[in-house]
Amino acid sequence: MPQSLAQILVHLVFSTKNREAVLGDEIRDELHAYIGGIVENLKGVLLKAGSVEDHIHLLIVHPRTCSPSDLVQEVKTGSSKWLKTKGSRYGEFHWQNGFGMFSVSPGH
Repeated sequence: MPQSLAQILVHLVFSTKNREAVLGDEIRDELHAYIGGIVENLKGVLLKAGSVEDHIHLLIVHPRTCSPSDLVQEVKTGSSKWLKTKGSRYGEFHWQNGFGMFSVSPGH
């Protein structure tokens, strides 16, 4: 087979540092779109994003050429740096160190 194919759907969830309630309603849609761009640059697809003040859920078609830990690092680092440019409320923003990533059946 001269080509490589993969379809791995994952549910990725992580929270703000110390579960601080800092993700305001006014920033969430833009944050989700920005994270979608990060995932797309890694050759993945963000299918769905949802968040509340202290954590975020992402449904992602995992990039074939990227490890799970590299995907998470790119998403968290890139979005954290971006958030810090969005005003004083986010000047000290950080995501927590850990994350949860779970495979999802395409049928679900």
